[in-house]
Amino acid sequence: MNIGIIGLGLIGGSLGLDLRLQGYRVLGVSRREQTCEQAIACGAVDTASVDLTTLKPADLVIICTHIAAILPTVQQLIPHLSPATVLTDVGSVKVPVVEAIAPLWENFVGGHPMAGKTESGIEAAQKQLFVNNPYVLTPIASTPASAVQIVEEVARSLQAKIYHCRPEDHDRAVSWISHLPVMVSTNLIAACMSESNPEVLTLAQNLASSGFRDTSRVGGGNSELGVMMARYNRQELLRSLQYYRQHLDDLIAIVEQENWEALEQRLKSTHAARTRFLKE
Repeated sequence: MNIGIIGLGLIGGSLGLDLRLQGYRVLGVSRREQTCEQAIACGAVDTASVDLTTLKPADLVIICTHIAAILPTVQQLIPHLSPATVLTDVGSVKVPVVEAIAPLWENFVGGHPMAGKTESGIEAAQKQLFVNNPYVLTPIASTPASAVQIVEEVARSLQAKIYHCRPEDHDRAVSWISHLPVMVSTNLIAACMSESNPEVLTLAQNLASSGFRDTSRVGGGNSELGVMMARYNRQELLRSLQYYRQHLDDLIAIVEQENWEALEQRLKSTHAARTRFLKE
């Protein structure tokens, strides 16, 4: 199978590295010639170009651009594809993507491989990035089963854990475990930086260790990606932020009232619940 990848950054490059190891021929497209050259040099693609016509032989095309570029990319790509070509994407929000692309291309399967790093670009691409990580597929009623099967087969070759769900359910779920943590983490950093005593702020920065590093990591990541999460999953993110605010208000009240028994129960409860989100 010939697989096309549009967008040769962290995700696109990592997909290419693993798919070539599985014996697929990988055709890459990037906006920059330099990125194409880097992708070829590191073994992420067999060939690469800034020209979408490169993807004419592709049986499957994976769109790895940021969310805002997915629709215009598909519109430019369609004239160069065979009607049998399957399209999928890697966007972290699914409802707006599926609603925009499905009417344009019958063989489109919404996808979201949930793996990544704080680094970006083809330089950050690595092998086995998707092993044992979730790979979500969001077919709708009109999605051909044959198209879903092709994307699932490719995802399984990456040793990812395959999940199927509705686009709406995907977006609500990731608002909790992906998008909300980014906003909470960035607010944690902003709150710490609001310390008015410069000596105390410097001391806090010097004392920060693994606890702060772990809780602030996603807030210090790709700002463009954070904006895309909020822009394209706005309603679900607002919903999760409002629930988070309610829980924060409850916590403030517990501490103000010096209700240490309630605080202990809350900490025990969340400690037990955390394991349900950390499957092996």
